[in-house]
Amino acid sequence: MANATIKVENLFGEIAQCRICLDQPGRRGPLPHEPRPVIRGTAKARLCIAGQAPGTRVHASGMPFTDPSGDRIREWMGITADKFYDDSKLAIVPMGFCFPGLDAKGGDLPPRPECAKAWHARAFEALENIELILLVGGYAQKYHLGKKAKATLTETVRAWEDYMPRYLPLPHPSWRNTGWLKKNPWFEHEVLPVLKREVGRLMS
Repeated sequence: MANATIKVENLFGEIAQCRICLDQPGRRGPLPHEPRPVIRGTAKARLCIAGQAPGTRVHASGMPFTDPSGDRIREWMGITADKFYDDSKLAIVPMGFCFPGLDAKGGDLPPRPECAKAWHARAFEALENIELILLVGGYAQKYHLGKKAKATLTETVRAWEDYMPRYLPLPHPSWRNTGWLKKNPWFEHEVLPVLKREVGRLMS
């Protein structure tokens, strides 16, 4: 475990200093602000959230899910903020580590592709004790599930049993998705009890 701990600490230290999307950007051009990578976890963590990318509040705080989306996902998981931020229990590895900026309508741009290409394989190799990855949103689902992902997020989440025990697909907890939750009551009745059970098991 000591070697695994050092491996994770060293890798996450490298990620904290990453400037690829500013200094060596892809086709989207450079990041419009200074990078502030957000990633959490230790070698002991057994549960991981693979989300989308930091928003403006997370970019300011440097801590993942310090926004209304965080409130909702903690409610879904049935845990307090203190437990949520215990990185010996829960790792958080978003598809994009830095806030990608805003589009013309004021919404968040998609996660930067440089992060996954440069870091994700190494990150999940280092987090060797992860048993379950919560795939939050379509970007994470398409990356981790590949061809096994369904045509839409709703179909993928509805087929959650097909991906267990390694993955559990979830909608994004943004309050903009309140309408989706109302249209899909099965999520609350079928998926959330499983989510709470698995969170309790893996974070006990």
